[in-house]
Amino acid sequence: MKKYSGPVVEGLTRAPSRALLYACGYTKRQLMEKPFIGIANAYSDVVPGHIGLNQLARSVEQGIAAGGGVPMNFGIPAICDGVAMGHAGMFYSLPSRELIADSVESMARAHGFDGLVLLTDCDKITPGMLMAAGRLDIPAIVVTAGPMLTGRYQGRRLDLVRDTFEAVGRAQAGVISPEELEALEVEACPGCGSCQGLYTANTMQCLTEAMGMSLPGCATALAGMARKARIAQESGERIVGMVREDLTPRKIMTRAAIRNAIRMDMVLGGSTNTTLHIPAIAHEAGVDIALEEFDELSRVTPQLCHIRPSGDHFMEDLEWAGGIPAVLNVIQDMLEDNITCSGEMISAIAARGVVTDPEVIRPLDKAYRPEGGIAILRGNLCPDGAVVKQSAVSERMRQFRGPAVCFDSEEAAMQAILDDRIPDGSWCVVRFEGPKGGPGMREMLNPTAALAGMGKTDKVALLTDGRFSGGTRGPCIGHVSPEAAEGGLIGLIQDGDLIEVDLDARQLNLLVDEAELARRRASWVPPAPKVKTGWLARYARNVTSAGKGAVMA
Repeated sequence: MKKYSGPVVEGLTRAPSRALLYACGYTKRQLMEKPFIGIANAYSDVVPGHIGLNQLARSVEQGIAAGGGVPMNFGIPAICDGVAMGHAGMFYSLPSRELIADSVESMARAHGFDGLVLLTDCDKITPGMLMAAGRLDIPAIVVTAGPMLTGRYQGRRLDLVRDTFEAVGRAQAGVISPEELEALEVEACPGCGSCQGLYTANTMQCLTEAMGMSLPGCATALAGMARKARIAQESGERIVGMVREDLTPRKIMTRAAIRNAIRMDMVLGGSTNTTLHIPAIAHEAGVDIALEEFDELSRVTPQLCHIRPSGDHFMEDLEWAGGIPAVLNVIQDMLEDNITCSGEMISAIAARGVVTDPEVIRPLDKAYRPEGGIAILRGNLCPDGAVVKQSAVSERMRQFRGPAVCFDSEEAAMQAILDDRIPDGSWCVVRFEGPKGGPGMREMLNPTAALAGMGKTDKVALLTDGRFSGGTRGPCIGHVSPEAAEGGLIGLIQDGDLIEVDLDARQLNLLVDEAELARRRASWVPPAPKVKTGWLARYARNVTSAGKGAVMA
């Protein structure tokens, strides 16, 4: 039970360590007889998904104490993508995933924790925590704070993306008044929790439960509700049992579990950011997952849920419909069996799941789409892959050809969109926004939401070596690899060049002959780094491509 904490406190030479821990208020019995359980707490005053984590931490502590462990709470950084969006703050969002994993590793190894409760909620924090769990391979369980309730305005339900980000485009187009925009921004987010649709935060919570790293029901149990507090307390008690059983993340996050998570993503129609996070988590857990496996599973997995942004349901609807256990029940014959943090096999959890609303979680024979939510594209523009949320693309835009209008930054593209300078039938190309070129592969919800708000989702396609929010809808293709900063073809596109996509054929191509491309390559000069000092400069030097999960080399 004290595999890692024993060397911290046992023996004559550890008297100074014991003295410091006594100064923290721990008793001799706690130090010498009970396992140390670290609570990686990403509480923050500036992230709505995380403002309730201190309260959940109390429930976790009660569970750990009840189970016979010693709770030890410590802080972890958390960035709110919505607040960081559209300015220099977004450069730090994806890189923060690595900082989070490194922070958890540092605290766990330095203080000899025998187990970990990973208390998280939002976009990069949950994958960073899971990366640390796979890397450390000490017993760990994830507790997510849960989805936010929907807002209300004039009798209709609201969510952050459609009713603030996209509302900017509607206001710009004169569809709504400045007064209505202000009312929406006040009412869209009524309190704590992760944003109400199937964006990256909620997608990752669902996938965490599907791969077995959270207790059943954790992903969709709503923020601020008593059910979430009970799950937190049960998780605290359960982690002590996992320490006793030596049930570690690498025994849970196997290849089967990772594939179950990918399949869940396809069933739900989740965020494209999972194509960055799942390979990174798998990498840390010692599992080899190729980008093609997302497409392989997508082609044979129907989409059974239609949650915002691709549909009109919300996360609270998924909770009331039975949550992830109910979804697992519908797809149980597709699952690859695997043990979970609860000690049960995923098949046992799936067998107990019950769908209470067959419109929110449809049966297999009434799927919303025959394929999953994500498609992986190949072609001369993306030999190492590109990603699109096909569930949010209309049928008329699944095959599209048009001329390019090129921008070398998100800001330039955003201004052109707001000025209505992107002609209908065109591609808006945004490059030098990849992991190295950004640096940090900024999430571009502002441009995509502005296009949607202005009624352009069936008229303009967007292509980038950056990435998108899980809230993006429309023909938006990201993660183009190799990126422009590495000499990828996206950096050689010129205004007026024809680009063609065929989602059914999974093809994305620049329609320019090879002789012309060779001429452009011969004169191409690598761009100077945008950032030359600090953490982002180190990140840009060491990060791999989006096609490999943008992990640090």
